Amino acid sequence: MSLPSLSLILGGAASGKSAYAEGLVRAVSARRVYIATAQAFDSEMEAKIAAHRQARAGDDWDTVEAPLALADAVGGLAAGDVALVDCATLWLSNLMLADRDWQAEARALMASLAACPCPVVVVSNEVGQGIVPENALARRFRAAQGGLNQKLATEAGFVAMVVAGLPMVLKGDGP
Repeated sequence: MSLPSLSLILGGAASGKSAYAEGLVRAVSARRVYIATAQAFDSEMEAKIAAHRQARAGDDWDTVEAPLALADAVGGLAAGDVALVDCATLWLSNLMLADRDWQAEARALMASLAACPCPVVVVSNEVGQGIVPENALARRFRAAQGGLNQKLATEAGFVAMVVAGLPMVLKGDGP
């Protein structure tokens, strides 16, 4: 199977989007690179990260931790690789909580993705289908995530939305 240079897999929390994206990457004969953006600030997140690692066990994944420097991690990929970024949502929240210029970081990420010599599958949460958040930070995050998802979807050759473990193709040809 071949993947376009950029694929975007969207979904809500616990929708099955990561498992679906991992399956896409596993189907490609190449060195698999998992670019992890999560940071474990509590035991619940530690358990979630451990579960994701276990899901990749035995599949010869190389893992790159990039909670903030995602553009650099993508820039380090080589021809002959296939990469999974899991996930853009945690990366964006990391940037915003660190009071970084997330817009400049997003531009750098988009440039790195455009120049990347291998296929990249990006996982991201769809956060705009719920109620309007009550606090300003949550509203800013929701708007920023929606904008980032739109940029990624515009550039992606394949976009799918995963609901209850079922992918719905929004753009491109499904595998």
